[in-house]
Amino acid sequence: MRFAWIDLREVPRPQLQAVVDAAVHARMAGVVSADAELLGTLPPTVTRVLVGGAPAAAPPKKSADKGDRGDKEAVVAAGGKADAKAEGKAPAGAGPDLLLRRFTTQDELEALAAENRAGVDAPVAGFVDVRDDRTLQLSCAGAMALPYTVIHFADPTKIPLEIVLAAAESAEGKLVTVVGDLEEAAIVFDVLERGSDGILFTPRGADDVFALARLLEATTPQLELSTLTVESIRHVGLGDRVCVDTCSHFEEDEGILVGSYSSGFVLCCSETHPLPYMPTRPFRVNAGALHSYTLGPDNRTNYLSEVGSGSALLAVGADGRTRRVVVGRAKLESRPLLEIRTHAEDGRLVSLTVQDDWHVRVLGPGGKVLNVTELRTGDELLGYLAQDKRHVGLPIGEFCKEV
Repeated sequence: MRFAWIDLREVPRPQLQAVVDAAVHARMAGVVSADAELLGTLPPTVTRVLVGGAPAAAPPKKSADKGDRGDKEAVVAAGGKADAKAEGKAPAGAGPDLLLRRFTTQDELEALAAENRAGVDAPVAGFVDVRDDRTLQLSCAGAMALPYTVIHFADPTKIPLEIVLAAAESAEGKLVTVVGDLEEAAIVFDVLERGSDGILFTPRGADDVFALARLLEATTPQLELSTLTVESIRHVGLGDRVCVDTCSHFEEDEGILVGSYSSGFVLCCSETHPLPYMPTRPFRVNAGALHSYTLGPDNRTNYLSEVGSGSALLAVGADGRTRRVVVGRAKLESRPLLEIRTHAEDGRLVSLTVQDDWHVRVLGPGGKVLNVTELRTGDELLGYLAQDKRHVGLPIGEFCKEV
């Protein structure tokens, strides 16, 4: 599970208490400071992280080195004892949960590992500043040897992070990456799909802490799909339909949810399955007419006419699993259209208008692939029944009837 630590060392003093309160309220995994007295005031729900400025080979310090506040590289993040503290084993005012010793050589790294093996009062993490191949290799070694390795990458490229993630794939320790802003945090969490285990972030104020908390919680939901029964299929003539080309490969049982009404959607299949005359395009969904709604992240809908490069949609599997996918392109073209009307078990009408062609497909129970031109009354499709009415795509509790 991804996590974050809040670094207090460079927070403007007028904002300091508000940031501390926000970190506690938002349940950040850890708080970083060079002030042991400040850390001692934190409740047991927050992991206390003490910046230590001593050389790696020196014995662990029991107090903060307050003369090193200007060195951004001498930071530490911790989370290893959060569970124990939550159980009341570490009362407020106790010592730190983790210390940092910055290392710049292999000998210093080995000294850090030796401190941990010696059973010091608080585990020791390492901080390394990656600026070249030597320090990159050193960071890989640290990730394999230490419980936490905090890395600052001097260059904006994420290739060094990819290398460290690959090198530390089998490591038991956690990798924490220093980020400059929330946009970088989101990128770091996605590198090589798994991303950094944690981030170290210096907020400008309390609002940044809450924004980070929302980023950490940004997951796509498991949806409860419903079985829809086809009641009619009819040719409705020429209209404009939208093909959605994403930046991701769809699985064979995945697609996107599309419907004429905001209250119900049909699971439209991607072009993952072979057909004569055309190659597969596993990134594409021939989604439906331009007026249709499609469901995206955060329980928000968009018209297909609004979807374009950079938009985010939900890829949905036949078992209800979801993931966020990014649209690379949307194509709107005039084609003959077919209206499919279905009803749910509660009698709710769910309608879908798609291109009238057999290579357009929807999914049935169990991920069964169905060509829309071969549907018959009584066939069963997979869909999703929304509980919310919509205004500009947002859920709203008002009367709304769609026909």
